[in-house]
Amino acid sequence: MSESDGIIVVKLGGSIGSTPEHFCRDAAALIVGGAKLVIVHGGSDHTNRLSEQLGHPPQFLTSPSGHTSRRTDRKTIEIMQMACRGLLNQQIVEGLQRCGVNAVGLSGMDGRLWSAKRKPAIRAVVDGRITVVRDDFTGTVERVNVELLRTLMVAGFIPVISPPAIGEEHEPLNVDADRAAGQTAAALGASQLLLLSNVPGLLAKFPDMGSLVPRISRGQWKWAQEIAEGRMKKKVMGATEALERGVGRVVIGDARGESPIRLALSGAGTVME
Repeated sequence: MSESDGIIVVKLGGSIGSTPEHFCRDAAALIVGGAKLVIVHGGSDHTNRLSEQLGHPPQFLTSPSGHTSRRTDRKTIEIMQMACRGLLNQQIVEGLQRCGVNAVGLSGMDGRLWSAKRKPAIRAVVDGRITVVRDDFTGTVERVNVELLRTLMVAGFIPVISPPAIGEEHEPLNVDADRAAGQTAAALGASQLLLLSNVPGLLAKFPDMGSLVPRISRGQWKWAQEIAEGRMKKKVMGATEALERGVGRVVIGDARGESPIRLALSGAGTVME
């Protein structure tokens, strides 16, 4: 398998809930038709619900630049492992298997699939003041085990990857799944990266659904980052990083329709090139 094989990395947002049937059917149809997919997903809603159920409510941090991230203490990273790898990952694998696709569920820790560097400190705005948090299990993916992914794909398996990543001290680290998907796409030499969630794409005037930005060229990347709100900021960042590292096209699209992957491939959503 060479880098010119047209691999497509598809990231499914954790906010789509616990029933990814449409996504799985669409992925299976493409795979049966010969497409080479690598699937990445988050687990935000699953983690939030499980955190509440276990009496450890989720907390979030907002950086001075406006990026929002989960406050990830040791208890939270354990809950996230249960929610991402134990729940949503297996639901996607089950859905794909039901459609005749031999999917393999992995976390970023398995085989050091995502090697990450832990952030020594996180700056956050709390009550209008900048606070430094030093005991957070958060990191950024720095290396992707491409050999493992290619070995699985050559053998006919479809990888389904979730956080956490593995740190330098072998600890689990919460990594942003959009950016991790971008790093994975770049490492694999993917032709396309699809970032699918519960919105139609980048909105110029969030939450106005009529303000969808259909296309963003290289000269507009900075502007896109400026207008993005909330979690969309990380999606734009992940898209930009992937494009800078050679991925041909990124589409930020909607995961909620009947054929979400094929719609994104057709250009529905926000196309970044």
